[in-house]
Amino acid sequence: MNLNRYDRQIRLTGFGTRGQELLGKARILVVGAGGLGVPVCQYLNAMGVGTLGIVDGDIIEETNLHRQPAYGPSDNGQAKISVLGRKLKEQNPETNIELHQTFLEPSNAMALLENYDLVVDATDRIPTRYLLDDACVIRRIPWIYGALHGFEGQLSVFNYQGGPTYRCLFPQIPKPGEIPDCNQLGTLGVLPGVIGSLQALEAVKVICGLGEILSGKLLLFNALDHQSRQVRFQKDITQEIRSIRDDSHYTAGLCDTGGGIPMVDYLKLNESGRSHLLVDVREPEEFDAYHLPHALNFPLMELEKYLTEMDKSAEVYLICHSGSRSAQAYRKLEGKLQSASLKWIQGGVKDLQAETS
Repeated sequence: MNLNRYDRQIRLTGFGTRGQELLGKARILVVGAGGLGVPVCQYLNAMGVGTLGIVDGDIIEETNLHRQPAYGPSDNGQAKISVLGRKLKEQNPETNIELHQTFLEPSNAMALLENYDLVVDATDRIPTRYLLDDACVIRRIPWIYGALHGFEGQLSVFNYQGGPTYRCLFPQIPKPGEIPDCNQLGTLGVLPGVIGSLQALEAVKVICGLGEILSGKLLLFNALDHQSRQVRFQKDITQEIRSIRDDSHYTAGLCDTGGGIPMVDYLKLNESGRSHLLVDVREPEEFDAYHLPHALNFPLMELEKYLTEMDKSAEVYLICHSGSRSAQAYRKLEGKLQSASLKWIQGGVKDLQAETS
């Protein structure tokens, strides 16, 4: 270990050489290489974490660049994990970087978490957090939660030394449409950097035994007035017994599977040449960054304007980034189309890019 590199933090009373050694032995897994994952990875890597694992199956799009500063225009279309992994090795060649180019799913969660001491949640999908919570409870691994909602950020530490978990705070996966995602609300570019940095800080505190851990406390940070407050919550003993459930459990809330078809089924239909209408309900800038050539862009908030056009087709398929908005669009349109059958595509553009990469 190059101690000169870490001289300024080793000098800190309460951290010292012992803290650096603990950090150097730590194995931390970061789930997500986007707005939160980039600052988390960059700071943990710079500070000397021994092993840094990263899970992500996404590719870089132009709409990512304002809040994910590890990437630039020349990286568009490339896998986030490969670009970030390369830049992290340049930043600190001493770190053991383990790249897992996939999304966290019920079929791989337990294997991905094996042999890690701590997990940092940098995903933007709420159902994935429930899966992560279940897997961490089973593996007895603490995890650092971070989330964005408009101009507000949230932070907590779950499953720390047997403390409260994510399901203790949020027992049920939200119902469809209850919580808009960042694609609908928007995200101020600097906010993920603030919350991601705080996640990295909590990770170092957990590994090195520093200060007071945000266990049983939810930190709420408002970017517009720099006010923060903490909400305390208790462990719910009814949530102690866990198992990894099937896919339907983790999609039944935010992305209700009623009327939904898997991406692989849609691709087979598309390859067959059967006539249909593919409606992309994302925002125009997302659509312009990446879309299937035959898709039409009817944004979710403007769907009613296009009812007549959709009714001209016998079959209509709805797609968005990850499935949440197309599921909402399906429920919005149910019963309103007179002649067209209606389906939405589970997994959305994320799954499409994974299937075709």
